[in-house]
Amino acid sequence: MQQDHFIQRAATANFPMKFEGEPQDFYFLLLPNTTMLAVASAIEPLRIANQLTKSKLYRWFTMTEDGEPVRCSTGVKVTPDMALEPMPANAMGFVCSSIAPNGIASEKTINWLRREDRFGRPLGGICTGAFALAEAGLLNGRRFTLHWENHDGFAEAYPELVPSPNIYEIDGKVMTCGGGNSAIDMMLALIEERHGPDLATLVADMCLHTRTGPVNSPQKSARSFTIGTRNRNLLEAIRVMESALEEPLSMAELCTRLGVSRRQIERLFKRYLGQSPMSYYNGLRLTRAYGFLNETDMTVTEIAAATGFRSSSHLARAFRKKYGNNPNSYRKYWL
Repeated sequence: MQQDHFIQRAATANFPMKFEGEPQDFYFLLLPNTTMLAVASAIEPLRIANQLTKSKLYRWFTMTEDGEPVRCSTGVKVTPDMALEPMPANAMGFVCSSIAPNGIASEKTINWLRREDRFGRPLGGICTGAFALAEAGLLNGRRFTLHWENHDGFAEAYPELVPSPNIYEIDGKVMTCGGGNSAIDMMLALIEERHGPDLATLVADMCLHTRTGPVNSPQKSARSFTIGTRNRNLLEAIRVMESALEEPLSMAELCTRLGVSRRQIERLFKRYLGQSPMSYYNGLRLTRAYGFLNETDMTVTEIAAATGFRSSSHLARAFRKKYGNNPNSYRKYWL
């Protein structure tokens, strides 16, 4: 007799509980090049909850638009359970996307999302699935998030929508997370809501996962941690630079904004970051340009304007110096 893969044999850990209700169904729509870590992080807590309770609390199914295998970010092919189809009444649906999410959701997927929303199904986005939700018009007036690396590209594509910096967000019937291990935290929150904190805590322990705490935990480490200092002037200088990438400030303007001398700012950047303030500033702008090339359909000229370069040739020279290739060649390489 074939074992039910929804309930697997436990070793020693268990969580006795009486459950006689219907299982909660989850449907995961895998878009091309979807990030495998995020998908596994979303499904495994559901499997473990069943294993611990020896009950079919949850069922999970994978879908692709045409029912054909999809190649994930790791190059591994995943064979789905089914092609895109209407979900049953009690189901939750999640779009799982990739590191280059802009425009990969087809019209068929967008229409599927709109239909499921009309029927009241809870819907979510994992990693960069928020791109598809936004295209379907499902994020208006909602709290939502996506992977921090894709925030700039998302802002260019959907300037009226502002993603949260948090690891996950649950706002009514819309559930989103930044991907990676944050999918575990989102699923633990759903498990806790349905079956209580004790089961959620044990599932986290089985995942060897330390829960982040409140839903408003940020995705990224504090800037002070990453640069190794809490110097107020340096942190404020970086914050000001990051807020003025499209229209960069001159060194004199930066010092005036901060109310400190040029010599002091240069000394801080040299001590903690090993470079001049303007070199660091230029790196921030090039990093954003790199993201736009990867995540948007913006032209190089548009990207240059959005990152404070005088022209596309000015951007190309700086980009080539940092990345060893010009922007157009980089984009052609990845297409």
